[in-house]
Amino acid sequence: MESNVFIGGGGADYTEAQGLSLKYANRHGLIAGATGTGKTVTLQILAEGFSAAGVPVFLSDVKGDLSGLAAAGSGDFKLHGAFTSRAEKIGLTDYTYEAFPVTFWDLFGKAGHPVRTTVAEMGPLLLSRLMELTEAQEGIMNIAFRVADEQGMPLLDLKDLQALLVWVGENRDTLSLRYGNVSPQSVGAIQRQLMVLENQGGASLFGEPALELSDLMSHAPDGRGRINILAAEKLMGAPRLYATFLLWLLSELFETTSRSGGPGQTQAGFLL
Repeated sequence: MESNVFIGGGGADYTEAQGLSLKYANRHGLIAGATGTGKTVTLQILAEGFSAAGVPVFLSDVKGDLSGLAAAGSGDFKLHGAFTSRAEKIGLTDYTYEAFPVTFWDLFGKAGHPVRTTVAEMGPLLLSRLMELTEAQEGIMNIAFRVADEQGMPLLDLKDLQALLVWVGENRDTLSLRYGNVSPQSVGAIQRQLMVLENQGGASLFGEPALELSDLMSHAPDGRGRINILAAEKLMGAPRLYATFLLWLLSELFETTSRSGGPGQTQAGFLL
């Protein structure tokens, strides 16, 4: 298994090989630079390096630039002469053109496999933060989830949550005696925020079957880690929904996986 991912050339003449050791790949990092400086290519190289080392990867593709990972490149100098020249300049001579195992995902189910999670899995805290609820409104959201849990009410999609909030509003007097004040104004404010989320396409995210992290942490038959690409070109137009999904996915990742990789490797790649 490779222990180092080649990233590029450094030094005054760009001939000094620069790489990322897999034992340090579980640290947070940032790739920044002006347009045309190679940020996307660096992400592609990292994704390919992780995959080759048997590490599954998740990428959010906001411009559609990363889909090429699924197809092998071409050695035609007329088409890719700039790449060939650059590879020679930085000392990258040991490479082959090959396709990588890629799975495409799409919250809207158009450009890839649909992505789903349930309202119950999202939880009241994350939903409240994403909808920018006040402290009082967040309290009502917690009451609603507590009631659903105690009564065995399923919370699968936004319609389930909206119906539950209607029930909470209708029974606010009884609930207030046990859980604290439940004002109809706060319930109405939460419903309006849910409507905004729904208008941005929230109905596409919430429901069943829910995505399991094991669906992302898979490997190809040859042992390479699968590269999961979220088609986010359309999703970028719904920032609240985009943030909702990514924050949920990050929270699930940190809850269910270890943050420390094994000797000389990382357990999971997660590139945004």
